[in-house]
Amino acid sequence: MGRTVDEFKTKHDPQTIITRLEGELREAQKESADARTLKETIGTLGQKLHETVPPKWTVAASDKPSAPGVPTLFLSDLHWGEVVHPGQIGGVNRYSLTIARERLRYTVETAIALLRILDSEMRYPGIVVPLGGDMVSGDIHDELKETNELPTMPTLVDLFEHLVSAINVLADTFGAVFLPCVTGNHGRNTRKIYAKNRQHTSFDWLLYQFLARHFREDKRITFYVPDGPDAYFRVFSTRYLLTHGDMLGHGGDGLIGFLGPVIRGDHKKRARNAQIGSDYDTLLAGHWHQYTHMTRVIVNGSLKGYDEYAFTESFAFEVPQQALWVTHDRNGPTYRMPVYCEPQKRGPKVEWVSAPRVAT
Repeated sequence: MGRTVDEFKTKHDPQTIITRLEGELREAQKESADARTLKETIGTLGQKLHETVPPKWTVAASDKPSAPGVPTLFLSDLHWGEVVHPGQIGGVNRYSLTIARERLRYTVETAIALLRILDSEMRYPGIVVPLGGDMVSGDIHDELKETNELPTMPTLVDLFEHLVSAINVLADTFGAVFLPCVTGNHGRNTRKIYAKNRQHTSFDWLLYQFLARHFREDKRITFYVPDGPDAYFRVFSTRYLLTHGDMLGHGGDGLIGFLGPVIRGDHKKRARNAQIGSDYDTLLAGHWHQYTHMTRVIVNGSLKGYDEYAFTESFAFEVPQQALWVTHDRNGPTYRMPVYCEPQKRGPKVEWVSAPRVAT
């Protein structure tokens, strides 16, 4: 009993508390200094990407009453560099760097084509392109390290070049691009994903920094790369929270699959954010590779598509696709248009069932 009392006194002794707080402050300052050094080395320190103010066209109502609003093309789970062998999954998918490059190009072109169908005059003030993490395959598992087409570093360089081309096309088409960015769990360079310095131990984050530096003189393009795992942004009056999705939960629930952990994770985030004044309307998440568009939650598909892990676990099959929608200045998110990442194969032509006409 006496030892317990002594331990309590020691723990709550003012000097002990001060010493602990000073230690935590030094650790926080060290983390901040490390992040500052990284940004300074890369050349993005002056851009203040972690506190970028969203461009005005994402929040100012259009002066054209019939304008459709601001489109959002959600790019995540590219898994650039991973190889999917068709022979190991019944021939339903294949993936390589060559296929990834073609799918990214096709995704951007298809998104533009769909938005042109929606509004042939293309009266969009710009386009929002969230980058939701798992941009590269990474080496987090031995099997990936052994089977990836290239090591992570050259994979990152290859992806950088193709994302530069994609962003340029979008900027030329829509006049402006806003890119909020978060990291995934695959791009990390640590054995386990970190709660501290999650962003700064991820190749996704490094990719975003390089992209932001490349476009720093292009006033049409705005990056937002927060230091934490979530990115908050607004399109008109709709408040979005972008997160990768790995922190929402794990596993699945029987017949409803990934929706169980996703809905529970969203509920927890909403409760936490309400307490700190960061309420949001719609959660954007990747990670699960199952495209689902609901009012409160949008879960993205993947560029990679079905793979050996999904096949082994008997997950539902899904073609490679990414989310596309439009946010209206008065009505909020409206048109929902999943973008297939490659041309879809047509099945054999089937005649309509008909009954022979009976003479009367």
